[in-house]
Order: sequence, then C-alpha cells, then structure tokens
Amino acid sequence: MRKPLALTIAGFAALLGVGLVLGAQTAGPGHRLPFAIIIFGVQLLFVLAWTMAMRPPALPLVALISAAVAAAANVAAVRSDIAGLAPLGYVAAGGFLLGVLGQLVRRVDRVRVTDSLGTTLLIVVGVVAFGTLITLSRIPAGTQAITVCLTASGVALMVARLTDAVLPWPRLAPQVPRGAAGVVVGAMIGTMVSAILGSYLVTPFTPTRAAIIGLVAAVAAVLADLAVGYAEAGRLMAGEPPTMWIARHMQGPLGGFALAAPAAYAMCVLFL
Repeated sequence: MRKPLALTIAGFAALLGVGLVLGAQTAGPGHRLPFAIIIFGVQLLFVLAWTMAMRPPALPLVALISAAVAAAANVAAVRSDIAGLAPLGYVAAGGFLLGVLGQLVRRVDRVRVTDSLGTTLLIVVGVVAFGTLITLSRIPAGTQAITVCLTASGVALMVARLTDAVLPWPRLAPQVPRGAAGVVVGAMIGTMVSAILGSYLVTPFTPTRAAIIGLVAAVAAVLADLAVGYAEAGRLMAGEPPTMWIARHMQGPLGGFALAAPAAYAMCVLFL
C-alpha cells in the first residue's frame, strides 16, 4: 500500500462521513429534501464506482437503472406515509428485475447473464441501502443514531486506512495490501468515538448504548471495505484487467457506508 494513496482514501472516507452526518442534521419534519439530495449524490458515486469496478454486462444500462432506482428509493423514503423499509424493498426488487431483463434482451450478453445476477443485485441493493438513512431520519432518535453510527463508521474507515499507511501488518493475504492492525484499530477507535458522542446525547442514548450501535456500524464498514480489496485481488488473479484506479479506490469507503446505513437502521429499531 502506497502511503499517499492510503492517505487519500482515508481523506475521502472522512469527507464522505462528514457530508452524510451533516446532511442528516438538515432533515426534519417536512424538510427532508436537502438530505435526500445529498444521499442521491452519494448514490451516484456508488453507482459510478461499483459499475466501473465490477463491469456487468450492458454496463450503461445497469448504471442507468441503478441511478433511477436510487432516485425512486429516495422518493419512496421521503413520501411514504409510514417510515419503513417495505417501500425500499419494492423499489430494489423492481430495479433488479429491470436490470436482469435489460441484459437478457441483449443477445451478445446472454452468456454472461448468470454471472451478472450477483453484480446487478449488489449494485441495486447498495444504492437502496443508502435510502435507509432517509427512512431512519423519520423515526424517533433516528437522526442521533445516524450521527453516532456514521461517525463511528467514518472514523473506523479513516483510521484503518491511516494505519495501513504506516503499519500494514499482519498482512491478511499476500495479494491484498491491507493489514489486520488497521481493521482492528479502526473498529476500536470508531467505537470509542461513538461512546463519547453518546455521553452528550439525550435519552435513549447512553455511552454504553452508543458504543454498541457504533461498534456494529464500524465493524460493518471496515469489513465491507476489506471485502472490496479481496474482490479486486480475486479479479486480478482470475486474469481480468484492472479496474479504473479512481473507481477501485472509491469502492471501499462507499461500500463501507452502504453496509453501515442499514446496520444503523437495524440497531436503532431493535436496540433503541
């Protein structure tokens, strides 16, 4: 891992976390459009990075459908009468079906359709996962949960990458330029920051509760980021050409926040 690259990825993760957390503070009853616009911008970055990295058949079509699914998910999250995940689930299912059908009608891509099912599903579910943050902002304690969980996730991703810049040890795999120290230290510091935030928030938050939900979000984020490195190494070992460098390095932090978002929703609903 080159140090300047690790520092750049850490900075991107930090900026992404700050943008999402500050955007959540703009959400309020009848005033969630600014937050939805911020989420949509992040969703477009996710679509760009993940489609360029995974290169599904009919890539422009999958990217276009994923962007439309992102917009539809945000509208459903804002305008649904009851804040819940059911509207987002319907949008994800419809988007996945359209993506698969769009690839089936292209004769040249039919051979690869089976291999592309997982790719299309992953991209569609990823953009819809960000929409859960809008739904979360509509339930009691939801905005505070977003602040705690995404702060923990952003700090964990940033610290993990910074640790890799100075101490990428022990190496988890020879082909993956990541160290176990970064993953562990990042999750620990992210949890500590969430506990500190919990001491300043009102009921139902306590330092212990904030630490628990922050731990879940931070671990989800760093593991998703690590999984992206393994996936890229697997593609290279299979003989596939390397992906666009900027997409490859944006993919990890974006995937981390995409997984942390539904984790935050689940912890808020089930634990708080």
